[in-house]
Formats: sequence, C-alpha cells, structure tokens
Amino acid sequence: MIGYVTLGTNDLARAARFYDAIAAEMGVGRMMEFDNFIAWGNPGGNPGGNPGGNPGIGVTRPFDGKPACVGNGVMVALEAQGEAQVRRIHATALAHGGRCEGAPGPRGEGFYAGYFRDPDGNKLNAFCIVVEG
Repeated sequence: MIGYVTLGTNDLARAARFYDAIAAEMGVGRMMEFDNFIAWGNPGGNPGGNPGGNPGIGVTRPFDGKPACVGNGVMVALEAQGEAQVRRIHATALAHGGRCEGAPGPRGEGFYAGYFRDPDGNKLNAFCIVVEG
C-alpha cells in the first residue's frame, strides 16, 4: 500500500550521508535526486510485480520553506532481513549521527526491532518478523 515516505530535513547533505549508509546496508541506493530532495529504494520495482510492494524513503527540505520539524508519534519502519541486519542497521544509524531510541531486541512475540532517530530527529526503526521453526 505505501509507495514511499518522505521525511523533512534542514541539512540535505547531512541527511544524505546518513541515509546513504542505511540504504547501502539494505542493498539499495539513491533512485531519485533533485536540489531539495533525495529518495532511496529499488528503481526497478518489486520483482514479484506488486506495485505497492517496494516502498522507498526520501528526505526533503520542506516545500513551504519553513524549517523541517519532527512529527510527534510519527515513525518509519524499515524491514530488515533478520535480526543480524536489524543490529547492523541500528549500529550504522548511530555511527552516522543517529541517536538510539531503543537498542535492538525482541519486542513481543515474533517481533525484533531497534529504534533510532536520524540527525534531524525523525524516528525510525529497523525490524524483522521472527518465525519460530
């Protein structure tokens, strides 16, 4: 259902360094770039053919020219390929100017996540669904 999410930034170059590192860990790169906007994801779409199954993330300077600010209660969840990748994404975020909002670990039955904020204060998490076999 979700095609992409954009988050506001007041420093596009700083945000680009942060999200370039996260995207690299997730195996994707920049798919669109303009003077005030950068998006990351898979420009080739979802191999399964589901048009809503390959969302991207972007950062932008607000169109109205006002400073970007954080939405209270807003969070973007990045789907990881397992617990190890959750830990790597979380560590990458912290190494590139992010702040910890909850160390990686189990969050209820079958859910594993690590929470962080980007350099502009936007809240994200990396998560995976843990299937017990």
